[in-house]
Amino acid sequence: MNNYAVIFDMDGVIAHTNPYHAKAFEVFFDKYKIPYSDVEFEHHMYGKHNSYIMSHFFKKPIAGEELLQLENEKEGLFREIYKSEIKSIPNYVAFLDDLKNSGFKTGVATSAPRANMDLVIDGLGIRPKMESLLASENVTKHKPDPEVYLTSAQNLGIDPSRCVIFEDSFSGVSAAINANMKVVGVLSSHTKEQLPPCDLYIHDYTEINASKILALLTK
Repeated sequence: MNNYAVIFDMDGVIAHTNPYHAKAFEVFFDKYKIPYSDVEFEHHMYGKHNSYIMSHFFKKPIAGEELLQLENEKEGLFREIYKSEIKSIPNYVAFLDDLKNSGFKTGVATSAPRANMDLVIDGLGIRPKMESLLASENVTKHKPDPEVYLTSAQNLGIDPSRCVIFEDSFSGVSAAINANMKVVGVLSSHTKEQLPPCDLYIHDYTEINASKILALLTK
């Protein structure tokens, strides 16, 4: 083992789920007669936790039982839409295998509900390749707070300085930076200019391999 870890966000990083979340939110908001736009989705949906999203679009604080009910309804819509569409961002599984063959510990740290994470990781058959799996239910503070990444590092038994995070959103990259971890920006949902500065950028996993990650951690 090389005593390094790679931790992945999920939406927009392992799988390009954001268009399907947008479809689910469109159905959901239409039901509640809530206005929305593509620009609002970009700034106030991608990479955000449901408590923030619901409060922004409903224009009032959404918490507690009301949040749980609305979240369950919307995420159920997403899973129904996405369950027959599950596929990874190009070359992700091959990259994950390269990391495992090179001795990296790996994990997932997502702001999504656990049911969504289970759908994606089991749909891709990658659960046995992950030593840590954290979803929204596992933290009290959400990205950009670093809690989910620091807890992941603790689960993996790896110092934060020896971890690389793959993220696609402003809040997610900020969480990785706040955890003092290296971060690779996955440009599936945003441009370089829309993200905080990352150590590397990729469009998909044909552009990265375990050797590049090791070089990033040891330079």
